[in-house]
Amino acid sequence: MNSTAIEHNPGVSADPATRAEFEAFRSNCGVYELTSRARIQITGSDRVRWLNGMVSNNVRDLAVNDGVYAFLLNPQGHIQADLYVFNRGDFLLVETDQGLVEKVLGIFDRYIIMDDVELANVSGKLAGIGVAGAKARNALLASGINLPELVNLQSAEIKWRGTHLIIFRNDNPALDSFSLWIEPEQSLSLRQALAESGAVPVGARALELLRIGSGIPEYGQDIRERDLPQETEQQRALNFSKGCYIGQEIVERIRSRGAVHRKFTGFEVQGALPAPGAKIQADGKDVGEITSVAMLPLGENERAVALGYVRREFAAPGKELQVGGARLVVAELPFRGIWPNGA
Repeated sequence: MNSTAIEHNPGVSADPATRAEFEAFRSNCGVYELTSRARIQITGSDRVRWLNGMVSNNVRDLAVNDGVYAFLLNPQGHIQADLYVFNRGDFLLVETDQGLVEKVLGIFDRYIIMDDVELANVSGKLAGIGVAGAKARNALLASGINLPELVNLQSAEIKWRGTHLIIFRNDNPALDSFSLWIEPEQSLSLRQALAESGAVPVGARALELLRIGSGIPEYGQDIRERDLPQETEQQRALNFSKGCYIGQEIVERIRSRGAVHRKFTGFEVQGALPAPGAKIQADGKDVGEITSVAMLPLGENERAVALGYVRREFAAPGKELQVGGARLVVAELPFRGIWPNGA
């Protein structure tokens, strides 16, 4: 759901088309192309042991068809990239943002010494389609997709109209979300089938609003190289019992000492919407910064929200802060009162 190439300001009131697309996520289902995602295939007899020593989550114990979210760190514990790892049986599949794939491949290649590990950028082999929303399951079933029961980051390979289709359940905390991977020549037929089943085609602007409203940080925007893993509040990316990996010493030191002073969180904005990079203040002193902002269209109304970092002593939900001339109220993520499941 990356938006690094989107040239728009999500803090500006949404145009009618974007409002309708965002509403599709909330009350129906949106369908979109996953052109911003890249995929790296890892093969070789040492692939599991090697990758487990590279990333911050547990790859070693992944069951076939399961996945995890993880960080790729440097030895100082700073985040070089975020990614997903899936166990596909005969190989591991790493999914990351298209803008990070060369960086990830470069880091990976540097650490292959005497290991039986081979890397291949397979981004163009399959076409990716995303489906998300309150009625995502209904749209998939109506499209003839025999949707199995999947937990977050679990996948299944099924047949659809005589071709192989791989379906992943995503880990969006706000609503049902799935990724479908299919032969490129079948991509148009699949999108048409989903649209005929009620799914609404959505664009990059609505996707960015979905990301921010769901409280999902984006690498390069909300997660930067200077950030430490625990500051991002993405505990789902960390495993503290898997053993050694690059940057593990710093992550463990932070865990054992509790020495992290900032946290990623959400804010309700009352007043003029700030720009990313704006400083958050308490009693006239800087205590944090804004990283993403959005005006979420909710029916005829709009809701101004932001994501960012704040010192932990000011991060309790309901705490009032300032940014510029606006008032901020610290909020839990995902933002409440937006999504159909009560989140």
